[in-house]
Amino acid sequence: MFNSVISNPMTLSAFVLCMAAALVLGLLNAAVFAFRSRHSGSLTLTLALLPPVVALIIMMVNGNIGAGLAVAGTFSLVRFRSAPGTGREIVGIFLSTAMGLACGMGFIGIAALFFVIMAAAIVLLSALRFGTASNRYRTLRITIPENLDYDGLFDDLFEKYTTGHELVRVKTTNMGTLYELSYDIYLKDSEPSKQFIDDIRCRNGNLNIICGRQSDQEVL
Repeated sequence: MFNSVISNPMTLSAFVLCMAAALVLGLLNAAVFAFRSRHSGSLTLTLALLPPVVALIIMMVNGNIGAGLAVAGTFSLVRFRSAPGTGREIVGIFLSTAMGLACGMGFIGIAALFFVIMAAAIVLLSALRFGTASNRYRTLRITIPENLDYDGLFDDLFEKYTTGHELVRVKTTNMGTLYELSYDIYLKDSEPSKQFIDDIRCRNGNLNIICGRQSDQEVL
């Protein structure tokens, strides 16, 4: 079951079997990573088609050191021009690549078992919301005029409405006439209260205030 199905020379049946296995595992992998997560159609298509592509490359360079080095050099020149991916998306791409490598070398049983183990772990951890940030953890951005001293300006409000806060960034905007303060805060309640926002508005002259959940993109 865990032996390679590829013989030397390669037969048509072995090639079709490896390609079919890689495509099926790619489709299953795409379905797993689409489970309870935000994703794009482009990512789903990539996860589905990456294993057979990698499998064919491995078949072509198997045992040929020169071809292997040429392919490695080609991959080193690739630059992805898409939006930066989250950790979950990167794991999905590596998983598809690993299954493609296994199928390309003929180890279909190992590729299938590897997928089953990883898929079970992903579904279980997703169901348990493992590593998910608490709903009370937020990013708060406050705009203030340049004539206000932001040091300790909102400390009493943070003590009233949060259990913890940290000023992580200060940025000048509008040609230096405004400051944008970025805080990481941990709310006492699951949602920011209207009174909390209103109290901040009284301090910052009713300028912009943004309070939202921190995304995976920001964490990375």
